Amino acid sequence: MELSPSTWIVVPLTGGLIGYITNRIAVKMIFRPIAPVNVMGFKLQGLIGRRQKDLSRSIGNVVGKHLVGHDDIMAALDGIDLERVIGGAVKQGLSKKVEQLKNMPLVGSFLTDDRIEDLQASVVRGILAKKEMIFKEIEGAVEDGLDIKKIVTEKVEAFPVERLEELVLEVASRELRAIEIWGAVLGVLIGFLQVLFIGMQ
Repeated sequence: MELSPSTWIVVPLTGGLIGYITNRIAVKMIFRPIAPVNVMGFKLQGLIGRRQKDLSRSIGNVVGKHLVGHDDIMAALDGIDLERVIGGAVKQGLSKKVEQLKNMPLVGSFLTDDRIEDLQASVVRGILAKKEMIFKEIEGAVEDGLDIKKIVTEKVEAFPVERLEELVLEVASRELRAIEIWGAVLGVLIGFLQVLFIGMQ
């Protein structure tokens, strides 16, 4: 069958347009519509909105079991300059009491700045001498009271779908755009093959 030149242009272009629009709609439907919408008796909702609870559980499970564990938290805590942290806390905690003692007769005259610094340093050294015990207590508290899986699950579940969409588009906008373009390319190719097939008959 002999086909007109316009057929070789119109059919592939139509296929490309259909492929592009179809893939664009499919990409949009990952997120949209955010809230369920009834269309001719069918409930229509974006994939992320519909499966957000399942998604949050999966992310919480992955983060809690494979990405961030109690050992990771303890390793991070071990890198803290404990002497500086405790020193600052002791100084701030004792400052009010030291001022009260300084204003007392007799006692205040013995509390020179050097003696106060020595006292604070002595308290810090005493605490740091129990560093292993402190970290063991912290580790126990982390083990008992910090459920990373639960925290991540609840955070993702409460996260607005619109914000999730923004985050995904920030990371994968090029890839999603490529899906749309490939839809057009494949549509053109299929349209061309259709015309070729019809022409061979």
